[in-house]
Formats: sequence, C-alpha cells, structure tokens
Amino acid sequence: MPKATAKKSPATQVVDTAEKPATIKDLLRNNKNTIAQALENTPLTPERLLSVCMTEIRKTPKLRECSQASLVGSIIQSAQLGLEPGSALGHCYLIPFWNNKLRSLECQFMLGYRGMLALARRSGSIVSIDARVVYAADEFSLLYGTITEIIHKPKLTGEKGGVVGVYAVAQLQGGGTQVDFMPVEDILKIRDSSKGVQSGKDTPWKTHFEEMAKKTVVRRLFKFLPVSVEALTAVGLDEKAEAGQSQCNEALIQEGDGGVLVDMDTGEIIEGKVTSAADLNRAL
Repeated sequence: MPKATAKKSPATQVVDTAEKPATIKDLLRNNKNTIAQALENTPLTPERLLSVCMTEIRKTPKLRECSQASLVGSIIQSAQLGLEPGSALGHCYLIPFWNNKLRSLECQFMLGYRGMLALARRSGSIVSIDARVVYAADEFSLLYGTITEIIHKPKLTGEKGGVVGVYAVAQLQGGGTQVDFMPVEDILKIRDSSKGVQSGKDTPWKTHFEEMAKKTVVRRLFKFLPVSVEALTAVGLDEKAEAGQSQCNEALIQEGDGGVLVDMDTGEIIEGKVTSAADLNRAL
C-alpha cells in the first residue's frame, strides 16, 4: 500500500500529529485550510463551523481528551456534509468514545435525525422526506405491492397508547415514493444492541426515544434513496458510532473530484481514490 509522501495533501495535513498543537484552538487553526476545502459547495463558513465546534468542546470537556486525529476527522466529516455539530440544530454531534483496543478516547461523528433529513432534501432528487411514530390508539394501515400506500390517522387527544412502530416516506423528484416501516420490536432490538445502552449510561435512546426511532427508520430508508456518496458515508459512520465501533481507522478526505481513504493513525492511504458508494461500502 502506498504511504503518504512528504508533499502535504489535505489528508496528510489532518493526520500529521508529530508536533501536537498546544491547545484545541491551535489544532483547529492549523487545520483551517483543510476544513475550508471540505466546506466548499456547502452553506457553512470555516469561521462559523470552528466557532460551533469550540462551543461543543466547551460543553463536552471530554472532547479535549480525545485523540487529535479523531477530533479533526469528525469536524472534517461535518464540514464535508455542511452540517453544524451540536444540539442547536440537531444535525450532527461530536461524541467522546472510549476505544477499548487503544485504551484511549476518540471523537466520533454521529449524524442526527434532522441532519439526515437536511442531506436528503439537499440532494435535489428528493421533494420531501419525513418520519412519524405510530401509537396504539392511531388508525394505521400499510399496503405494499405494485402500489405502496400508508394511511395514518393519529389520535390527537387523550391517551395515545404505546408505540407500535415508525415509518418514513420520501417523495422523489419526477414521481415515485420510497416507504419503510419498522415495528417497535425491531427498533428495540437496535436500541438494545447500542453500546451506549448496554453500558447503562444516559443516551439519546433514553432521553429522546422517538427521535432515535425516527432516525433509525430514516437511516435504513437512506440506503435506497438517490443521495450523495458523502451522505451514505455519514450513515455508515453513524452506524459504527451506534455499534460502539471506532471510526478513526478510516475517514473520507475530499481531494479534487474524488477522495482518499486514510488511516487516521498512520497516514497510510488505504484504498486510493473513492469514486462510488461501492468503494465506500467495501471500506466501511
């Protein structure tokens, strides 16, 4: 496998931590050009993203203990997608993650439910996308076949009953609809397999179950929608975060028209140019 050369590319700028900056602010400032390149063709500016990230780091001090490579890699993933980390918009999050193998903290990029919706709408191929929770007291019917139809009449007052399931609907440009429904039993299996839930810690599954349930069904629907390679990458990274797996070994760094997969610990180029979703699925 070819090693990163002395010539500094965006990838090697990110993974080069031989001379560690004194502060987090210095770390982000040193990588400002790389972040600015990742932000091209997105609505965010480098100044805005770095300001938001510093706010998140102040709110979550454990992020200061994460490896520099993982922290910058997560911020660049946010930049590539043009999504702001943090709870203000709920687009994505920077999460401290304990890597048992390395015995150290890593920063993980986690895509939010609203971030998924924003990416889908931004693709230009999707007119609208939404997810809704179905309760026991609702009137609900689902028809699959040559025609897919959902009829959902929610109970607006009184007791709703327990959650029966969650569905997502995407209206495609030029006609056509993609629909997915997950019964609550399937959602609970995914919740219970989450490393955060297994650890007994407070997680979004405990505090925002409905949002996480909607995110789960949208994430599954995403794989059948005409969205960008970067959006599919974000979904793959989100699944890794949910499963408690490290994201740090592989990261997509934009370079020209394509990208490279880089080992964030060694700077080694893993797969060369990335040009399709198949390349990413093979690597993730």
